[in-house]
Amino acid sequence: MSKMDPAAAMANLLRSLVDQAMSDIHVGLPCKVITFDESTCTADVQPLIKTGDDDPAMILGVQALGQKLKIDGVQKVCKPDLATGDIVYVSFADGEIRNTLTGSVAKPNTTRSHDRNDAVIVGVFSCSL
Repeated sequence: MSKMDPAAAMANLLRSLVDQAMSDIHVGLPCKVITFDESTCTADVQPLIKTGDDDPAMILGVQALGQKLKIDGVQKVCKPDLATGDIVYVSFADGEIRNTLTGSVAKPNTTRSHDRNDAVIVGVFSCSL
């Protein structure tokens, strides 16, 4: 009969809980553009970092950031022009962003943080330029 070490069992339990919690926090990762809707500046993207046995699930409806520039005193708006296959960097917001897209201070509908549902395309890798 073997004795179970309670401290080792507790350490294993805590390690697995921390590992699970950390796997639910998303900060940023490279993705491939699968589709891009120019009218809404949103894309469906495929994450390119594999963390398990299966390919990661696609992220749908990701907002793509544009730019406002002033060139020789004239304001120019640069909208994203993404193509299927472009490699982009996707960042995940600290909180739900849906209600803020109107430009008003808004309370989120959920308590989620660093969630895949709050992804934003912040740029295109040079390999796709």
